[in-house]
Amino acid sequence: MNDFGLNIWSNKNFIIEDGEIKLNYKSMPSILEITNKIRSQDVKGPILLRFPHLVKRQIKTLYNYFEKAIEENNYKGSFNAVFPLKVNQFPAAVQAVTTQGRKYNYGLEAGSKAELIIAMSETPQDANITVNGFKDEEMVTLGFIAAQSGHNITITIEGLNELETIIDVASKSNLKIPNVGIRVRLHSAGSGIWAKSGGMDAKFGLTSTEIIEAINLLKNANLLHKLTMIHFHIGSQMSDIAPIKKALREAGNIYAELKKMGATALSCINIGGGLAVEYDQHIKANARNYSIDEFSSSVVFLLGEIMDAKNVSHPDIFTESGRFVVASHAVLIAPVLELFSQDYQEKLLNFKSSNPPLIEELIELNRLLNNSNCIEYLHDALDHMESLFTLFDLGYIDLQDRSNAEILVHNIIKKALYLKSSNPTNELEVLQTKLQERYLINASIFQSLPDYWGLGQHFPVMPIHHLNTTPLRAASLWDITCDSDGEIDFNPEKPLYLHDINIDEEDYFLGFFNVGAYQETLGMNHNLFTHPNEYTIKINDTNYEIINEVESQNILEILNSIGYQTDKISNKLKVELEKSEFITEKEKSDTLAQLNKFLGQNGYLRTTN
Repeated sequence: MNDFGLNIWSNKNFIIEDGEIKLNYKSMPSILEITNKIRSQDVKGPILLRFPHLVKRQIKTLYNYFEKAIEENNYKGSFNAVFPLKVNQFPAAVQAVTTQGRKYNYGLEAGSKAELIIAMSETPQDANITVNGFKDEEMVTLGFIAAQSGHNITITIEGLNELETIIDVASKSNLKIPNVGIRVRLHSAGSGIWAKSGGMDAKFGLTSTEIIEAINLLKNANLLHKLTMIHFHIGSQMSDIAPIKKALREAGNIYAELKKMGATALSCINIGGGLAVEYDQHIKANARNYSIDEFSSSVVFLLGEIMDAKNVSHPDIFTESGRFVVASHAVLIAPVLELFSQDYQEKLLNFKSSNPPLIEELIELNRLLNNSNCIEYLHDALDHMESLFTLFDLGYIDLQDRSNAEILVHNIIKKALYLKSSNPTNELEVLQTKLQERYLINASIFQSLPDYWGLGQHFPVMPIHHLNTTPLRAASLWDITCDSDGEIDFNPEKPLYLHDINIDEEDYFLGFFNVGAYQETLGMNHNLFTHPNEYTIKINDTNYEIINEVESQNILEILNSIGYQTDKISNKLKVELEKSEFITEKEKSDTLAQLNKFLGQNGYLRTTN
């Protein structure tokens, strides 16, 4: 039985039981049961399931380990965290963070005006707001308004011009002045795909010379008492802890030097995000070489060591871990619409009253195949296949004979794979890869898994049922977009094997896990497939609730969102239909009702699957 690397990536959030994947929490509902319950309401296409208890678990884990490290190292500062909204701005995700993190005063980080408005409206008054990214006067003024409204907000400057804007707004306004942070451009760079967030050529942050100038500007404006934080971020999804340690030493020393320069109100170091999530299903490709325990201990120990050596009080520690907090909370469920080799089903065999001798031999091989003879019979079948192809090319057998041969040989290979599944030969493994199945999924990779398309980022994928049988089909996944890039290829180094299912007789669902970070915010409406229906699943000791349904945009809403006048479209389609000939008025009325129904549905396929 294949567990699809569950012990590698799931962090014990899910378990396999009774052939289905279930939530490893309280009443332990089956994802298949939840999916079927939602689909019973005539919901078709992909669905996104949110599990807020997994956000709570990640927040609790983060705080527990940092508080443990603080106690063990006799560290005098506190630990605080904010969630970067760029990771997932969708309301249900943000509310999961603020609700599940309320006990810890979990805050929000904004990187744009719109995100700052979200932060101001969703952050509890006693939680922190940090503001990063490039800013104009309007955005800075929004920060002042947030401070005036009672929020504990820090505006982190990315350049001296932003500091000058803060000073200017402070001089001409009676609004409360927010705290100020300085993002430092470290020499240290990160590791992995997103490592360019750090290093001397990084997009953000002040150099040492600019930091000194910033201190002077604040002193001259009598605002040095508002400088409370320095901030750095060397990359997302950090795979190696060594660059993190190097960055901590550099940033810690900058902090201590600024304290000695008179920045007495400076009290916080924001170490940014970067805490990695395990996406891979294969043990050879782990995403990080450290644990959350090692990460938190390293941060606390190194900062404490530097401050003690410099005779500086320990700063409060801030993190902006977004991926770590929300990646696991969302699961994409995609129905499989078709298996592209199902044309080789035995029911499609169409024998003649008199078949060519090699076809008759294949019929016998297929009938008599068993565990003891399957390798020998497989070799015979493959040899017969080559001979039959030659006979077809020479005109000695017809297309029906060739079709029968292909079906028989395909089924002999499949039977051999099943019979030897516990101990496959190298030959069978090669055949397994060559005869990979193409599974058509009712979803858009561009919309729901954009990091796979753009960066080659893999996500854990597995069936949500049939898990008590061994999957043997080497699988490629095709989405329903009209684009050749909408495919997840079979990779022999990181193989995906799925079940041989007759879609005409039963549903088959795939789950894509750890999709809660960035995928929704970066998803694109390629071919006008939009964000799928989403549901929040609230689990208790005896049952679960499906709440916060957000429907996918219907076709008219999609067209309206990109600038079409949908009233004009609807009227034009209606007029053209009413003017049509050769159908009755009732047929026109029925067809118009059908058209209106289609326009009110989302763009995903609505087959029985």
